[in-house]
Amino acid sequence: MTKQYKAVSLISGGLDSMLATQLVLAQGIHVEGINFFTGFCVEGHTHAIRKHDKNKVKRNNALWVAEQLGIKLHIIDIVEEYKNVVLNPKHGYGQHVNPCLDCKIFMVGKAKAWMEAQGFDFIITGEVIGQRPMSQLAKRMPIVAAESGADDRLLRPLCAQNLAPTLPEREGWIDRAQLKDFSGRSRKPQMALAKSFAIDDYAQPAGGCCFLTDKNYATKLQDLWQARKKRDYELDDIMLLKVGRHLRPTENFKLIIGREEGENNYLSGYRKQFTSMRVLDHEGPLALVDGTPTAEELHLAARITARFSQGRDAQNVEVGITTDSGSAHTLNVQPLPADELPKAWYV
Repeated sequence: MTKQYKAVSLISGGLDSMLATQLVLAQGIHVEGINFFTGFCVEGHTHAIRKHDKNKVKRNNALWVAEQLGIKLHIIDIVEEYKNVVLNPKHGYGQHVNPCLDCKIFMVGKAKAWMEAQGFDFIITGEVIGQRPMSQLAKRMPIVAAESGADDRLLRPLCAQNLAPTLPEREGWIDRAQLKDFSGRSRKPQMALAKSFAIDDYAQPAGGCCFLTDKNYATKLQDLWQARKKRDYELDDIMLLKVGRHLRPTENFKLIIGREEGENNYLSGYRKQFTSMRVLDHEGPLALVDGTPTAEELHLAARITARFSQGRDAQNVEVGITTDSGSAHTLNVQPLPADELPKAWYV
């Protein structure tokens, strides 16, 4: 009997990994997907709590892609292991704090370990030569294969014809002629291929799936490291960086202020970890106080919180303050005027 070969595909939820997987499925290969949760993923968490883009479908695209392709998806938590990639990237950062090359090496390496443990034969990624400036340059693709340990069991179906034949191609597991020669940053070839497969619904064509590539998020993360005087983080830290307005009036504390009901509800889950504030006599946001403010600074934090409430123009408002231990008191404060809220406070 002819052996059915098995491949594991790195599924990000984007169009490229979807198409790469479909090309291999079309050749009768058994494919299962793998998706790594780092904590920095755009998918599946805070993107669904705001009214922003409320008409856009809210879904975990990796799960959705697996469903559309009819394959099993394995979601693996690598939050702790991934820290060293973020904090100590061998190949450095991209434009912000994105260790893209080290990230790809790490994830392909994890996929290789999974492949071997599950008795699979090779790995699929949706990489395209020249599409990403850090991890997908032609000169860097061999680095990923070598340093991950995947070597020639790493197949990139969308650009395979621009690369040396891999083991699955040489051994005839895969017909190289049915793979593609895509290159560059244009998305037109992928969109045309999607149309040929009758795929008309997919995630943003050129979007990233990692907050570390976002300038604003990177600024918040670097501010966190500077304030704590160490480069480290916990999962709660990096999740909270995705939510609310972040203001740092002094070195001693930062305020995280909800921008709408969904964010207020999300932030309320952290009230046992932070001092929290809310205006009592007007509608307004929930604010978390991250740090150790003095009494004077706590008063300032209350005035800032009041500034973002419906009582911003009132003479005075009542702000309820609850510590992480559950003790509570109120402050009667004058909302901070707009001209006393410098842009430099915004992280």
